[in-house]
Amino acid sequence: MAKFLIVGADVHEEYVMTKWCVDQGEASKSSFRMTESGQSKMIAMLHNTARTAGVKEIVFAYEACCMGFGLYDRLTDASITCHVLAPTRIEKSNKQRRSKCDEKDAQQILEILKGHLLAGNSLPDVWIPDHQTRQDRTVVRRRLELTKKSTRVKAQIRMTLKKADVKRPKDLSKGWTKAFRQWLRDICDLEEGVLQYGEILALESYLRELRFLEDEIQLQDHNVEVLSRDERYLEACQALCEMKGVSTLTAMVFLTEVGDMSRFSNRRQIAAYFGLSPSSYETGENSDRKGHITKQGSERVRKVLCQAAWCRSSDDAAYARVLARNQKKKKVALVALMRRTAIKMWHIARDAQQQNGSFAELSRAET
Repeated sequence: MAKFLIVGADVHEEYVMTKWCVDQGEASKSSFRMTESGQSKMIAMLHNTARTAGVKEIVFAYEACCMGFGLYDRLTDASITCHVLAPTRIEKSNKQRRSKCDEKDAQQILEILKGHLLAGNSLPDVWIPDHQTRQDRTVVRRRLELTKKSTRVKAQIRMTLKKADVKRPKDLSKGWTKAFRQWLRDICDLEEGVLQYGEILALESYLRELRFLEDEIQLQDHNVEVLSRDERYLEACQALCEMKGVSTLTAMVFLTEVGDMSRFSNRRQIAAYFGLSPSSYETGENSDRKGHITKQGSERVRKVLCQAAWCRSSDDAAYARVLARNQKKKKVALVALMRRTAIKMWHIARDAQQQNGSFAELSRAET
């Protein structure tokens, strides 16, 4: 009896391209719409194929994408084992990048899955968060998106002034102070003669957009604060906020992106997960050379870790020692401090989760 119906898929918003085979048999392809009826047809086809071939288990894999884990949920509910793969951990040659197409991508995923099931190769899959963690991530990520948008609007305001050759008065301190904002509103008066008509309309629009975004940021700050008091996060968030440079937002970004802290067993794994491990190159007689950090994993967490590290750098002995030896190594020292900060936060959050009960148990209880 055959063991597996193995399916590799390239998923898009409109359709999904699948390549499938029974154990080591010849691969076949099928394409389905990503509608509810299209997914139902795909699931029915897989079950019929498995039944005809006498297969014990259907195993499906696709790359993580912007569409979330809806397809994973649908397949799991249909008794199909599903893996979501990390695109950054799938090796691709230059030729594959130049000749990219859906069928070839699905074939590559199929080969990776076959190697895992039939030869025991490691699978570059991602951790699947529970439904509650996905909802919590949405709240926290929305807060980060608003900051990014407000930063972009501020840059657009500065560019508008630069194009109009208008400089900030010397008596106004740097930063987005109340005085600077009032000056921006004042120069929107056409009678002042500082800006032209079109520039005034654009600047007024930017200022309205900025006020809206800042109001939304305050609202989302409140939502994140309320979320931090949830039973799953309360103890860990309070413990993390005792660290210098760690705010409620920083703590909640860390907690929601990592989720279950127990899935990591040592500091190297947590550093690698956040892309803070150095890349390496070793071949032939060449010794192992370390390069830049890999930058895999969550960019959101790296950003808040960078902000926390800057706050902690003033009284960090290791950071000071690196700069004392070479002032040009400030970035290297900062990345090392980010790594140490992430590891310390992981230890604190893991201990808090263990005292409060396992993350998985709390997730099931809320579900």
